[in-house]
Amino acid sequence: MGIYINKGNEAFRQTRNSEYVDKSGLISVVNKTLFTRQKLSCVTRSRRFGKSMAAEMLAAYYDHSCDSRPLFADLQIATDPSFEQHLNKYPVIYVDMTAFTSGDVADEDVVGNIQKKLIADIAKEYPKVEYHEGDHLMEYLQYISAATGKKFIMIIDEWDAVVRIYGDNRKVKDDFVNLLRRMFKDISAVDVFAGVYMTGILPIKKYKTESALNNFLEYSMVEPRSMSRFFGFTKDEVAALSTEHGVDYDELEKWYDGYQIGDEPSIFNPNSVMQAVDIGRCRSFWSGTGTFEAVKGYINRNFDGLRDNIIAMLAGERCKVDPTSFQNDLSEIHSRDEVLTVLIHLGYLAYNWRENECYIPNREVGGEMVNAVKANRWKHVSDALEQSDQLLKATLEGDAKAVARMVEDAHSENTSILSYYNENSMACVLSIAYYAAHADYIFHRELPTGKAAIKREQSQACLSSAEREQARTKSKGFADLVLLPRKNVSKPALVLELKCNRSARAAISQIRKKEYTAKVEQYSGEMLLVGISYNKKTKRHDCRIERCVKP
Repeated sequence: MGIYINKGNEAFRQTRNSEYVDKSGLISVVNKTLFTRQKLSCVTRSRRFGKSMAAEMLAAYYDHSCDSRPLFADLQIATDPSFEQHLNKYPVIYVDMTAFTSGDVADEDVVGNIQKKLIADIAKEYPKVEYHEGDHLMEYLQYISAATGKKFIMIIDEWDAVVRIYGDNRKVKDDFVNLLRRMFKDISAVDVFAGVYMTGILPIKKYKTESALNNFLEYSMVEPRSMSRFFGFTKDEVAALSTEHGVDYDELEKWYDGYQIGDEPSIFNPNSVMQAVDIGRCRSFWSGTGTFEAVKGYINRNFDGLRDNIIAMLAGERCKVDPTSFQNDLSEIHSRDEVLTVLIHLGYLAYNWRENECYIPNREVGGEMVNAVKANRWKHVSDALEQSDQLLKATLEGDAKAVARMVEDAHSENTSILSYYNENSMACVLSIAYYAAHADYIFHRELPTGKAAIKREQSQACLSSAEREQARTKSKGFADLVLLPRKNVSKPALVLELKCNRSARAAISQIRKKEYTAKVEQYSGEMLLVGISYNKKTKRHDCRIERCVKP
């Protein structure tokens, strides 16, 4: 058993000895690419989304130095027609690139060190194949393949670690890309590899003048192709875990759902789900990813109004994004779209490819974005977020004067990003001001009237802004902001109506006249009707709160 070659199946065995959600269907997808023009796969996804676990599973399945049949016998892949064809049939080279990035960052011979260590380990496995001093790693693999008649499976975990860690060292980056190009772009790769599987956070860097590694088939958070369901946990998988462990599914959904990966409308962060079911409660596990400082730096650049977009997304909005301009290099970020695309790849934003929109997917990530805003000292927004608990408390207590004062503070302090003459913009301010309510409430912006529209609104995790606008236009009226209590939360629902140059009493009257309370079909119980008005000239706000009970 080697360090890099034919490592066996111990890593995956430990995974199977732990709580395991069956993702072995990924093997079938990879099997279809072997010995084809698509045999070079680069699969990139966010930290904590199971990259290494998938790589270890593939290594255990293909490695001819061990018997992995017992590990897969009860999994989905065992029923696949390709299962027997490739099970434990290949010499496997497995390299975790993070092992080569923990030393001196000033070391410019990182790539040479990678080659030396791989060659030394592989030579122990093939002592009869002569190695000539100075031979390139790829040349040595050619000798072995020719002598044995065997083709390799190569698995590279965290392929982009070298590029990220040595981001400012052009020589190291170029040497590393040239190593990969020599191995996989060269025509001899046809004779050496049955398949190659690379994982990472970022897709392969785009080069303006050279094709580099464009023969890889790439799967990413932006374009996952046929691997969508393997990028995280599906609703059914999380539902099964919640039942088995007695953890509230609705809580798991609130905290960790919200990613739309390709055609999969609902993907959960797998690592966070597993930690939550292990400790029996939901909380944020995101802070351990080590990317917070980078995110804080990116959003503080404020390219093309980026700060406004981040604030709007905290308020529940979605923002248009063009992910095609990003060069997949963290040292080359020069625009709003590139920052938003980085945040998608890092998992801080979700991406709807049909509408080219990005958004904050769930409470866990939303909390990290709030931390980034506070750390960047966006004072006025931070103040509104800090005061959010007090605003919700005042609303629930019916303290209309306090609510008017705090909403006025939030509104007046954020005139740089919002218009006083736009009720929807005011609703955005209100969403930020009531941010703390996300813990106990489900937010609905511009809730359409009508039963069918309400039901669609309540399940609109992946609804585009265009669809929401269409629903609003077709309805007879809308409430600017509706907060419905989550399951097992004993607090009243909130219906907020916003008016410009009209009284708060008129806002309440409109709620009752249009029977918004009757339109919240799936809710019964106490409700607070909150009418808020503001004057264009004086910028003063008024509030009125009335209680009612919906049977």
